[in-house]
Amino acid sequence: MAEKIVPVVDLAKFTNGTEAEKSHFVKSLGKAFHEIGFVAVKNHGIPLHLIDGFYMTAKEFFGMDTDTKRGYEVPGLAGQRGYTSFGKEHAKQSKVADLKEFFQIGQTVRDDDPIKSQYPDNVSVKEMPLFKFMGTNLYSSFEKAGAELLKAIAIYLEIGDDYFDSKIHNGNSILRAIHYPPITEEPKSAIRAEQHEDINLITLLVGASAGGLELLTMENKWVAVVPEEDEIVINVGDMLQRLTNNYMKSTTHRVVNPPREQWHLPRLSIPFFLHPRSNMDLTCLDKCVTEDTPLAYEPITAGEYLDERLREIGLKK
Repeated sequence: MAEKIVPVVDLAKFTNGTEAEKSHFVKSLGKAFHEIGFVAVKNHGIPLHLIDGFYMTAKEFFGMDTDTKRGYEVPGLAGQRGYTSFGKEHAKQSKVADLKEFFQIGQTVRDDDPIKSQYPDNVSVKEMPLFKFMGTNLYSSFEKAGAELLKAIAIYLEIGDDYFDSKIHNGNSILRAIHYPPITEEPKSAIRAEQHEDINLITLLVGASAGGLELLTMENKWVAVVPEEDEIVINVGDMLQRLTNNYMKSTTHRVVNPPREQWHLPRLSIPFFLHPRSNMDLTCLDKCVTEDTPLAYEPITAGEYLDERLREIGLKK
């Protein structure tokens, strides 16, 4: 990995390892989230055929003409389901739109949980029935891996290994397929995705079709994140940073434009933003508030915080 800044952990050592291996995984993950906010995970259990299948169908979707794609843009949903056209989203500190378009798939409630009424239906693409099918299955697989990672974090924080279980059951997570089209002219000041932090608890990202992801180190230096083929990249989101009173770092990252000779290459990226249920209390954990680290945030729920951030990035009016 570039400059070896992002440590690699093996999730199988946590799910199927010995007590010693499990303990080592928990410490390594906790340390990485505290010091860097990013980690690469191998043996994550997300089937390659699902990743490849969703990549293929997403590529096909973004290859359709603009008018057809816009037919899957749902007004009033702040981009939370279906298509969001090019140039709609920007980083919260920026007024310049990112060079991307995307499609989002949300939670499918399969039990009789009343939370179902809070979630809009996922959007079916009639030209490509496989797109939603592949996305929904990949979503479930990401959710499973994410739950294991949060269990390890709960053990590390000594808050009970099941701390997150009920909070993420039928949570408001989002699977996003992002398409960065080829760059056809000198961008005024825009890059594919301006520097930002994620809103959610953790983000799981399968390797993109082209490079460009960079994180900002504590020394204020941009470093490329280049996972190996069989790894996924996990980063801390603002909700987990907030819950832990800044102990776990929601690290600033961006997607830079490629060198000019690669402008003709599009980039496809598939992050899974793991969100809890909207009623999760994000009040800082007592154990993370000390004399040295006084309380940094006012109490807020996950739903209120998400709403605030969607307005800041231009998806919600």
